Amino acid sequence: MPNNSYPSDCNKLPRHVAIIMDGNGRWARRRGLVRIKGHVAGVESVRTIVRLARKLGVSYLTLFAFSEENWQRPAMEIRALMALLRRFLHRELPEMQENQIALKAIGNLPQLPAAVQRDLAQTIAATAQGTANKMVLTLALSYGGRSEIVQAVQALARDLLAGRLAPEEIDAALLARYLYTADLPDPDLMIRTSGEYRLSNFLLWQSAYTELYVTDTLWPDFREEDFLAALDAYCQRDRRFGLTQEQIQDQDASDPGH
Repeated sequence: MPNNSYPSDCNKLPRHVAIIMDGNGRWARRRGLVRIKGHVAGVESVRTIVRLARKLGVSYLTLFAFSEENWQRPAMEIRALMALLRRFLHRELPEMQENQIALKAIGNLPQLPAAVQRDLAQTIAATAQGTANKMVLTLALSYGGRSEIVQAVQALARDLLAGRLAPEEIDAALLARYLYTADLPDPDLMIRTSGEYRLSNFLLWQSAYTELYVTDTLWPDFREEDFLAALDAYCQRDRRFGLTQEQIQDQDASDPGH
């Protein structure tokens, strides 16, 4: 059994972890099952990792659940995925409330079926507890990183043309306020399962300095020990944000709280 504890010699617990949950289809295919069985199995991994992240003290957990490109999949699979999402929202609401987990959703949400939009809105409202929340769980649904940036630029342009902004006011921090994730910190760690080395159009702007961790484990098999391994790898990283190691050391030395 995993010990469900973060490395005791590490004081760098990531504040925000993002996960590309990949490999459900391959998991099912290797077992001679239909693809939706892989998605069903993947829900158990979601439940396990949300519980562990909350227990360890991760403040933000963002899961890539359904991409804009996923709309191109067979209609039967999409319907099954939407039904699975609704079932997850209904079943997990009591536990989210009990454990002070606030649910959020990012993406082109109006593309989702009306019933899914309704259930999402109800669950988000039911878990919104203000400062009492201990973790924010964000589901990326009908999400595309490039589309997110395009819509942010469009909204910014409208404000510019309306005279609410001056060109010299525009910088990276301002643009970030127009993104879906305006109220979330950038991810410290991004985990991708199934061994694929790409971002797949996920949090492109936000991941400029995110630490990446790739595992060959397929998402339905991803459990506590896998998550802890990713955190342990993160603990070994030096996050310099473009600075030299000497500059980082100087900053640490000048920080009385370090």
